[in-house]
Amino acid sequence: MWGSRRTRDGSQVTCIACGRSVARSNAREYDKHGDRWDRENKEFEHLCKRCHRDLCHQPRRGLESLLVESAAGECDQDAFLARYHELIERERDSPPES
Repeated sequence: MWGSRRTRDGSQVTCIACGRSVARSNAREYDKHGDRWDRENKEFEHLCKRCHRDLCHQPRRGLESLLVESAAGECDQDAFLARYHELIERERDSPPES
């Protein structure tokens, strides 16, 4: 028939972890919202297979929003860590949602 999408798509992507340019077929999609199955109007970032294997594949519910709220990548490391710690403590001390 038509062949797989992998063999038809010779595009290159950049790994968001190491910065290497790799063939799309040698990369894994990364969806910072954690919902890679809802593909409508979405652009994915990519990880090379080596960096993908090195990731922790545990659930990360709320992690991305916590990083955004902590100003990750927008301030120096000390300010980020202080804000991140403050938010974690606040979340830990708040009553669980029902």
